Amino acid sequence: MQGGAVYDIEETGDSSPRLVLSGPYLISTIGAIDQDLLEIDAALRSIDISQVQEIDTVGAWIICRMAREHNAEIEGASNRASRLIEAVSQSKSNEEILPPHVNLRERVPARVGERAYEMRDGTRSVVGFLGAVLIAAGSLIRNPRRFRVKALVRQMELVGVEALGIIGLMSFLIGIVIAQQGAVQLQQFGAETLTVNLVGRITLRELGVLMTAIMVAGRSGSAFAAQIGTMKLTEEIDAMRTIGISPLEALIIPRILAVTFMMVLLGFYAAVMAIIGGAFISEIALGIPFWNFLERIKDVVPIYDVWVGLIKAPVFGLIIGLTGCYQGMQVKGNSEDVGLRTTKAVVQAIFAVIVLDAFFAVFFTEIGWG
Repeated sequence: MQGGAVYDIEETGDSSPRLVLSGPYLISTIGAIDQDLLEIDAALRSIDISQVQEIDTVGAWIICRMAREHNAEIEGASNRASRLIEAVSQSKSNEEILPPHVNLRERVPARVGERAYEMRDGTRSVVGFLGAVLIAAGSLIRNPRRFRVKALVRQMELVGVEALGIIGLMSFLIGIVIAQQGAVQLQQFGAETLTVNLVGRITLRELGVLMTAIMVAGRSGSAFAAQIGTMKLTEEIDAMRTIGISPLEALIIPRILAVTFMMVLLGFYAAVMAIIGGAFISEIALGIPFWNFLERIKDVVPIYDVWVGLIKAPVFGLIIGLTGCYQGMQVKGNSEDVGLRTTKAVVQAIFAVIVLDAFFAVFFTEIGWG
């Protein structure tokens, strides 16, 4: 192989041949014969490298590997080759590299401790963010001219108006599912007319506002985190502070107020669409006239069920807005953190909404609105 690394096996007087290497043994030339060297199964007496013209670390490592595998001596090494071979032979690169393994009894407590510290730091950060929002809100109350009405209207449009289609369709289909599945079970007891009660109470009291909150968390909460996180990553928020504009007043508070207000309307709208869906499928499957179904809703659904949904909605909206904006403000480092914080915003908001819904269920039952 002209211009490349070559080798030859020379027979000696005894049964162990000698491996003679010649040419440049460099990273750019060694690849052509590396596999051939690995396939040599004869017991070598020695490795002669006196004819090696040039050598680098890779070539020295190959020679050391051959000498170690065949228990052979290296002969004819130049000063440079000797230094490289000695350095390579003293390294631990030939040893098996294993990942660090920590005993289970040590690893579990250490991980629990890390989580505890993360929870402590996270709690401090959340409390600090809430405090900053309250201070900014108080400042706007004292100086109402600074309040950005156009920003609030724009966010209300994004959170509410543009979500009417998807929330309406989702609620309509949920109403169909509740009515259809409920009717199948109630028919076993000859009580299919109670489907009206089931659809009306469960949508106005629970599923209407809950499913809307989940949808808004996935749609608007994630948008808040991504938008604010990107602005922080591109230093737009720092630029706002530099020119004297408070990011909390300009970005955070309009978003929180928008999602809080719109959740009330969207929750009620979702409940109405679910009832319409239930009435639609009831006329087809149960023979209950559409308008009779809607008229019956007024008789079987107590007014406090409506109030329960209307009370839950702004609380859920506040949680979604705070979570999305908080996670957006925590973005730092790189664009990957934007995706991570967006995911956290959605997961934490939905989790908090479900926990609060369980709390509200117990609370309203205790005060007689069960």
